[in-house]
Amino acid sequence: MRLFLITLCVAISLIAACNRKTDASKSIGTGPAFDPIAFFDGRTHSTGVIEDRSGAPAERIVTDSHGDKDGADRLHMVQHLLFQDGTTQVRDWTLWRSGPDRFDATANDMAGTAKGESQGGLFHWQWVLARSPGNWLMNVTMNQWMYRMDDGSVTIRTTVSKFGFIVAGVTEQFVRTEPS
Repeated sequence: MRLFLITLCVAISLIAACNRKTDASKSIGTGPAFDPIAFFDGRTHSTGVIEDRSGAPAERIVTDSHGDKDGADRLHMVQHLLFQDGTTQVRDWTLWRSGPDRFDATANDMAGTAKGESQGGLFHWQWVLARSPGNWLMNVTMNQWMYRMDDGSVTIRTTVSKFGFIVAGVTEQFVRTEPS
């Protein structure tokens, strides 16, 4: 009985720790909320690394993007991705403000709509990448965190999951190369 109670207490503690919501704005700092529309307006460039599910580097990635604001609350951005093996991809985004510090987006290779929220220098959203449009079994979930850095750049950390299991990660550093 005593072993059962100890096991039960440990299990409850682990569940509580997993469900605990952290205040991300405290860990990243205070200040105005990160606005992805303002950051991605104009030209941006990124370099990054794709990691396998164990976190080991698997491939480099480079992106060049050009965004055009349509008013204060909407952005159209075309992103050119270049993978280490020479393959390329074009992602065509439409991003809009859906509320105070809230943003939604669609893209040509996205299933549904991305939903995100800014909190201080942090922006978080989640979206589904349609790796093979029309074949939902190939879809993966992208859980993306953007961190505004003091030098004006943005560090992005993405976990890629399938059926709730992390299958890859991506770490990128974005810099603005010129305004629109």
